[in-house]
Amino acid sequence: MVSMTIRAVCLALGLSVLTPAAQMRFTVSRDGDIIRWKDAQSGMSVSMVGPMCNAYEVSVNGQQLVRQTFTDVAGFRARPGLNGIPLLAPFANRLDEQAFYANGQRYAFDMTLGNVRGQIPIHGFLSGVQDWKGVDARSEPTAAWATCTLDFYKHPLWMKQFPFAHTMALTYRLGSDGLEVRFRIDNMSVEPMPVAIGFHPYFQLTDSRRDDWTLSVGARAHYTLAPNKIPTGETEPVERLFPDPKNVALRDFDLDDVFGDLVRDANGRATVVLRGKVQRLEVQLGPNYRSVVLYAPRPPAGTDPERRGNGYVAIEPMAGITDSMNLAQKGLYKDLQRIPPGGYWQESFWISPRGF
Repeated sequence: MVSMTIRAVCLALGLSVLTPAAQMRFTVSRDGDIIRWKDAQSGMSVSMVGPMCNAYEVSVNGQQLVRQTFTDVAGFRARPGLNGIPLLAPFANRLDEQAFYANGQRYAFDMTLGNVRGQIPIHGFLSGVQDWKGVDARSEPTAAWATCTLDFYKHPLWMKQFPFAHTMALTYRLGSDGLEVRFRIDNMSVEPMPVAIGFHPYFQLTDSRRDDWTLSVGARAHYTLAPNKIPTGETEPVERLFPDPKNVALRDFDLDDVFGDLVRDANGRATVVLRGKVQRLEVQLGPNYRSVVLYAPRPPAGTDPERRGNGYVAIEPMAGITDSMNLAQKGLYKDLQRIPPGGYWQESFWISPRGF
């Protein structure tokens, strides 16, 4: 009776009334360095290991939206691989040599350090680091989120490979429309810094098999690739690959392809949609993501039909196309983004599930 009277007085005076956590739609909790956000209304849940700043679990009503090749969090810590929503930086996907170009200068990698690997370097060297700091996690009536930061410039072995001093901030925000992944780079260097980052989330549906999924691809251009998967700089209309880009039957394709000239809505967002029987997963890319890579390898011939259902589609937001820094140096790519000294680059992509 007393609590009801206090509530009535507060409302009469126009004061806010604190709602017990159990009644809040959006909540955030911690368990050591693990952070979890939940949306009680949609059933969407996100989990992240703070020092890795990677959302290794994204689910709706207990159904996972992202691929997991581990059985527990300890396995994820030990071998993160390309699980969850990994950041690809300071370059995404492939480079055509063991070096990159910026501001007319060639920067050769020191391959003895071991953080850059392969004749065709791929995916940068930050996807598995556990050096993110300053995790700030909060919730409010309309959202729950966490932000973590990484001081790239403090790591000599990273700076030796990519000598542009910068910091990064990564925010996961769970709201009524799903999950926003917001990324920011602040350039502390005295020269412009090229932006060639991307993300590599592997998505999956649970209401049907991979061969029954369809894609809607909001792009006009498909980049032709050399045998080493590096773009040649030439493009063709997306209809050459997908006769109907809004209804692509995944069973007919073995994808590892780069797309550009993205179709934008009034807010500048481009959209790729993955559909099953009822489930629908929409990925929207903000305007500073200029390209998208779709990676969906077809299961090997002879694979058991039941196992063919365990497929995935990587829908990869990219600041530029594969090998953008080196192709720009060759005059084959005109859309490379650069951050001026003291400036910053920021963009988001959004993951919106339906029917889970």
